[in-house]
Amino acid sequence: MNYNTIEVEVGGQVATVTLNRPDKANAMEEAMWPEIRAAMQWADATPDVRCVIIRGAGRHFTSGIDFGMLATLEARISDDDQARSREKLRRLILDLQECLSSIERVRKPVLAAVHGACIGGGIDLITACDMRYCAADARFAVKEIDLGITADVGTLQRLPKLIGEGLARELAYTGRVFHSTEALAMRLVNRVFESKAALDAGVRDIAATIAAKSPLAIRGCKEMITYARDHSVADALNYAATWNAAALMSNDLVEAGRAAAEKRTPRFAD
Repeated sequence: MNYNTIEVEVGGQVATVTLNRPDKANAMEEAMWPEIRAAMQWADATPDVRCVIIRGAGRHFTSGIDFGMLATLEARISDDDQARSREKLRRLILDLQECLSSIERVRKPVLAAVHGACIGGGIDLITACDMRYCAADARFAVKEIDLGITADVGTLQRLPKLIGEGLARELAYTGRVFHSTEALAMRLVNRVFESKAALDAGVRDIAATIAAKSPLAIRGCKEMITYARDHSVADALNYAATWNAAALMSNDLVEAGRAAAEKRTPRFAD
């Protein structure tokens, strides 16, 4: 596929999606949102892609939503009827939500590799990922409050479930900047790497380890954890039983057992 604001590369069953507007600090302009969705849909539908990394080109991960989008907002939703104008705005917001929710819906794990700034819409993006890693120079902010708006494409829904409600409220209400050490302490990120180079190499290694596992079992793990986040324990256990009733007795189970007996690395089909 051809993209204007991102780059997509595949190596070793890992797809790397790079936000590619380095001269604009990878600000998320209008075209980037559907391109992220298209890349996620492609990764989901491509059998030999087993894991996805999202990273940023240049000095920063992303400075968040491009102000140009906000500047043209009124013209885009203009209508003689105020009700129809508000409906257009609602549909626009829902579409932007859908673009980032596509990350969560990919059946393969998506890992965020953050360096430099990760501001505003960047938080919406990374909270939709399965795991987050950062370089020591990373800094974060839920910045929408300083624009006089309420974040509306995922941060306020996903961040509290990652770091707890109280801290999420503080970050959303104050818009304060926090850095890699605090992001690690609050468990927003899994690990901090000393540099961008170490981050890229480390996240590639983690993605490669995931890609070597049973793809069917990995897809099941992602489905179960995401479902359990949004449902009761009883409902999640019931769903897990239903899932494994269909998926437990697989060729991957046989191959894993055979490889263990033969003391070799298992080879799983996509």
